[in-house]
Amino acid sequence: MRAHQIAEQFPAVASDSGALDAVRLMAEQRLPGLVVTDPQGRPLTILPASQVVRLLVPAYIQDDPSLAGVLGEQAADRIADKLGGKSVQQVLPKSAPHMPTVDADDTIVEVAAIMARDHSPLVAVVTGKRLVGVITASRLLEVALQAQ
Repeated sequence: MRAHQIAEQFPAVASDSGALDAVRLMAEQRLPGLVVTDPQGRPLTILPASQVVRLLVPAYIQDDPSLAGVLGEQAADRIADKLGGKSVQQVLPKSAPHMPTVDADDTIVEVAAIMARDHSPLVAVVTGKRLVGVITASRLLEVALQAQ
């Protein structure tokens, strides 16, 4: 079985897209993250939901979570203020991981090897450099178990 046969559609946003729109998409579809592409549609990285959640909490509370009790709930309500006018690129972590990619013709064993090597729960499937879809670890396991 080849990567393109098990790849699934997965939301992707361009790095110059609005961060607030990207986060709304993530929330509406209950996604753990979004694939971030360059303007030509080539996968670059992942914007993890956990990174967006970090924007809700000031750095001093991230450093000492015991202080969270002194922060009012309205602080979390201001996420739109923190994202407004920013691009996806601007909210990516400085050390954003490289997006693991596989060729559309790679086998599922090759896909599994890339996931394992990169400790990644998903890989982008590309033809040339164009995004075809995504394979999640859960999808790969589903296919592998069906082969039994």
